[in-house]
Amino acid sequence: MMNRRTVLQGGAALLASGTMLGGFPLPGFAEETITLPFGNGGRPLVKYPQKRPMIGLTSRPPQFEAPMSVFNEGVITPNDAFFVRYHLADVPLDIDPDKFTVAVKGKVDKPITLSLADIKKMPAVEIVAVNQCSGNSRGFFEPRVAGGQLGNGAMGNARWKGVPLKTVLDKAGVQAGAKQVVFGGMDGPVMDTTPDFAKALDLDVARNGEVMLAYSMNGTDLPYLNGFPLRLVVPGYYGTYWVKHLNEINVIDTVYDNFWMKTAYRIPDNECACVDPGTAPKATVPINRFSVRSFITSVQDGAKLKPGTINLKGIAFDGGSGIKQVDVSTDDGKTWMPAALGKDLGKYSFREWTLPVKLAAGSYNLKVRATANDGKVQPDKPLWNPSGYMRNVIETTSVTVA
Repeated sequence: MMNRRTVLQGGAALLASGTMLGGFPLPGFAEETITLPFGNGGRPLVKYPQKRPMIGLTSRPPQFEAPMSVFNEGVITPNDAFFVRYHLADVPLDIDPDKFTVAVKGKVDKPITLSLADIKKMPAVEIVAVNQCSGNSRGFFEPRVAGGQLGNGAMGNARWKGVPLKTVLDKAGVQAGAKQVVFGGMDGPVMDTTPDFAKALDLDVARNGEVMLAYSMNGTDLPYLNGFPLRLVVPGYYGTYWVKHLNEINVIDTVYDNFWMKTAYRIPDNECACVDPGTAPKATVPINRFSVRSFITSVQDGAKLKPGTINLKGIAFDGGSGIKQVDVSTDDGKTWMPAALGKDLGKYSFREWTLPVKLAAGSYNLKVRATANDGKVQPDKPLWNPSGYMRNVIETTSVTVA
């Protein structure tokens, strides 16, 4: 077997050559194309290091999502099928895990620099949690909005292992008056005029004991394009906060107002995080926790099925209260049937659901609706905001039985 550094060096060479991040000119890298079910939905299936063929959106920076068939393989998303979203095109290609460090500084009693070995010596914890891109499903917004036109596959559920951020912050000693913690990674902008990517969490969130410095994903090192060797895991929060290649933690006594917090990743400041289509919100706040969502994974939209009993299966999740109930409709939402919930892997995880249904010949609009433990239910009509964030409408899968 090749060791990890050999794999990464080979992947880095491919990335640096431009054959993968500068487009898809070589046979085998863009293996075929698919069409997602919305306007301008043509996409290449691309092959990156440590990944199976994925749906490519952009190459600089790399953005690609999982085909929906991936989510029928189980509630844990395989590492080689986990989506990738970078904001900046200067991806670090030569990280040596033996020399890697993360600095903890700012409003702390004792600034510290920790090696990866230092972090791995600390008491470890594990959590199963969904990471979902803020713009997952943006391509379905009507009216259309600017930004990456993603389908539904910019999400994944993994078993993360690492050290609670609280442990590291306590080691440094957070000073009185601290308000937020800012996180920076090793990826960077190509041009000096592009704002460097950094995100901030309020101190109470950062120290809640669940936010993690993760070095393992599904029992192995993080894939390179998923943040190797260390990334931030913020259970229940959208992926914009899950900083990859994390090497800087800065405690501050103000509210961080860089581009990525003050201008980008903002949602309307109301209960639904929505406004009337085509209008602008009066006030906004930084995006934060997931909305409740569910999907049918065993049957793809447009499928042709044989009459008889169909074992429907899918996933549901929310921002941290957990899934209470999943209901399925075979008559376009007129009536609903409760599905059986699968094993509970934790309140931040995908929850599998199953339901056998008997379908005669005809056309069907299958719908799935999740209810979270906090009482929130998916809306029957799509909510809209100018950035195309947080889509969580009841999804419809149309099939023909003959």
